[in-house]
Amino acid sequence: MRGWLRNTAGGLPGTYWYLWSGMLINRVGAFAMLIMSVYLTDERGASASLAGLVVGGYGLGGIAGTLLGGVLADHWGRRATLLWSHTAAAALMAALAFAHHLPLIAVLTVALGLVHSMPMPAFVAAIVDVVPANRRSRAFNLQFWSFNLGMAAAGLLAGLLAQVSYLALFLADAGATVITAVVIAWKVPETFRRGGGLAQNRGGLITALTDRTYLVFVGLTFLLAALSTQTSTIMPLAMRADGLSPAAYGTVVAISAALIVVGQLFVPPLIDGRRKHTVLATALGLIGIGFGALAFADHLAVYLLAAIIWTVGSMLAAPPNAEVNAELSPEELRGRYQSVFNLTFPAAAFLTPALGGLSLDHLGSWHWIIVGSIGLVAAAGHLLTGPARDREAARRALVTRQLERIAG
Repeated sequence: MRGWLRNTAGGLPGTYWYLWSGMLINRVGAFAMLIMSVYLTDERGASASLAGLVVGGYGLGGIAGTLLGGVLADHWGRRATLLWSHTAAAALMAALAFAHHLPLIAVLTVALGLVHSMPMPAFVAAIVDVVPANRRSRAFNLQFWSFNLGMAAAGLLAGLLAQVSYLALFLADAGATVITAVVIAWKVPETFRRGGGLAQNRGGLITALTDRTYLVFVGLTFLLAALSTQTSTIMPLAMRADGLSPAAYGTVVAISAALIVVGQLFVPPLIDGRRKHTVLATALGLIGIGFGALAFADHLAVYLLAAIIWTVGSMLAAPPNAEVNAELSPEELRGRYQSVFNLTFPAAAFLTPALGGLSLDHLGSWHWIIVGSIGLVAAAGHLLTGPARDREAARRALVTRQLERIAG
């Protein structure tokens, strides 16, 4: 057991663990957006399509916030970006708790999407800053585990608090965000080495946006994000249409997250030594099959079985996906590259509910057949493009090492 723990979590710097703790605390308190679509339909009288558009505004704000967060992480630094974005997020979430009119809720949701998306490029850039390359797969595996450990708690608490008080739900979310900011202010130093990158890597955000190898990978990650976002945007509406309660939705989310909490730490031995694109293709195939199975779901048991299938796929996908992202990101533009990568998630958060709500209203169970097919397309994309991407990542690493030896 001691050896397993050492191989799973050993050798990581203290700063990483404070970042990890901040993400965990924030995720445990992330109730609101998990159940926002249900809140809008049940409490504010919005239709499924209107609720999808309002929740989609969260993703729209997140697109700008992700790019802004990456740029600020390379200018202000990782620590300042994390502090200010979490402080603003807590204030906006508290304001949302007392908002009653749909137009105001929509505006606050867009603003919340902006500040909620700003920290992630800084978080990931800071992790890559402080964790050596040979330990990053382990660090990202633990990061994904932390995220879902928080989701397991958040899913259960969201369902319970929604039945008691939506006001308490929003205020608890704001409080967790404040605690995260305190942890960062207290224990996380600045990790960005200003001027530490190579001069050849300077070029601003446009460099990341014109890197073809990176953009193909980002596009495949967008498909993964579009699938994953179904659980917090469209699936609650489908379960509600099947007569299932918010507590049932919370159970599905919690079971999925609990499976990751139990099993994620055993993933590294399964994928070590295997080619990253093969693991990613397998993972996306499983995720597609899991969501496609929802076309036949009308009871909680079927939702739970489908969730187990796509959760296994998510568990396999997380470490290699984050590792490839780190391998393709040059040091001096790391924040910007992370912002482009993380752009996939708010973009999916916008398009998935906006299009998914309409799709569910008009296509019914065929919506899930389409979603499952997207997963299979993404799996094929990794098989086709992965070998060339792996060679390019190896080439960039070799060039970086050679230039650093010359500079040193």
